[in-house]
Amino acid sequence: MWRPDIVDLGQFYKGLLGQVARRHLTVAIRSVWPDLQGKRLLGIGYATPYLRPFMGEACQVAALMPSNQGIHHWPREGPNRAFLSDEFEIPLPDQSIDRILVVHALETSESARHLLREIWRILDADGSALFVAPNRRGLWCRAEGTPFGHGHPYSHGQMVRMLRDCMFQPGTHTSSLHLPPVGWRPVLRANQLLEQAGRRLWPGFAGAHLIEARKQIYAATPVPSGARFRRRREAIRIVAQPARNSRDEDPALRT
Repeated sequence: MWRPDIVDLGQFYKGLLGQVARRHLTVAIRSVWPDLQGKRLLGIGYATPYLRPFMGEACQVAALMPSNQGIHHWPREGPNRAFLSDEFEIPLPDQSIDRILVVHALETSESARHLLREIWRILDADGSALFVAPNRRGLWCRAEGTPFGHGHPYSHGQMVRMLRDCMFQPGTHTSSLHLPPVGWRPVLRANQLLEQAGRRLWPGFAGAHLIEARKQIYAATPVPSGARFRRRREAIRIVAQPARNSRDEDPALRT
């Protein structure tokens, strides 16, 4: 699946529409996580525009950028806190992170379920992850000039089912980006009014879902459907093979 690269993502958030999107999403993220004092925070995908408000609050803040996206130094001032990694093999110990913010990652991942299983592994038993993904009913998933217009958008029900299948317990759900994804200056000047009106009048057509989820400890580990199919096919292949005669296996027994 095609994923916007680091240059495209950076240019979007430098523009006026990107700054407006960041402002509204930051408010929504803060409504779910009002205080992360003393927590270890990891952003996955392109989460750096939303991590800065937590830098003076969380005890550790880092940003994982997928290898097929690219990376830049972050933050601009001070030591680098961003690292490049395969999203399916994150180089962190089990249960080492308290909070994980996933932005511009789930919808463009080659395997969202494998990404979720890796997030489950590194998340602390008492931790939580906040997933931000484009809403399939909204206008932003159709705006290809934004990062929300790429990959696989989700309905609320689809995200909840996928999270449960991957051993997460979905909790708080909110939404953001109720304003249209239009870069016209009159629209951008009225972004606060449009966001408030959209939240009241058409809440189901928001641009992005935000769902917080906690890991389920006492649950059976799910086997991906593809793996089940491969195992079944392998079992059928083995059973279908004719039994070999012992004389065919040992040359000394051949006549």
